[in-house]
Amino acid sequence: MNIYRWPHFIILTVALCAALFLAIFLSGGPASTTAAVRIDPYRASFGICFGPDRVTCVVDGDTIWFEGRKIRIADINTPEISSPGCAAEERLGQQAKIRLQALLNQGAFSLQSIDRDQDQYGRDLRIITRDGKSLGEILVAEGLAERWQGYRRNWC
Repeated sequence: MNIYRWPHFIILTVALCAALFLAIFLSGGPASTTAAVRIDPYRASFGICFGPDRVTCVVDGDTIWFEGRKIRIADINTPEISSPGCAAEERLGQQAKIRLQALLNQGAFSLQSIDRDQDQYGRDLRIITRDGKSLGEILVAEGLAERWQGYRRNWC
């Protein structure tokens, strides 16, 4: 290699490095290695609750048992099936229950706490999410639930 070409090589290398650093700077910087990765930690096989022994099952469209804990889905309200006001409410409530079971069994999920831990019946209040999206909102979008408004409505 000719000794007189070294300055050109150094200038070219510095220019390429400067261009690379400028491109990284203009794009917002390098990808963060400390960015939080959303991982849904829970996975289970949910059945439909029957009888007194309940561990991991679906009670209705907004209540489940998970690992022995009774959980009320905090962001929705679904039609009643245990004491419905009419046959139409019971049918819609059964659809919500079956759909919730299918959603839970589709993959991993998270349980997000809200401003209070339990309701007046001792059920844990949680929002169930997958990939950061509420499973309750899916039921709302499908017409099987409504967003929780602080009270139960009449579905008849």
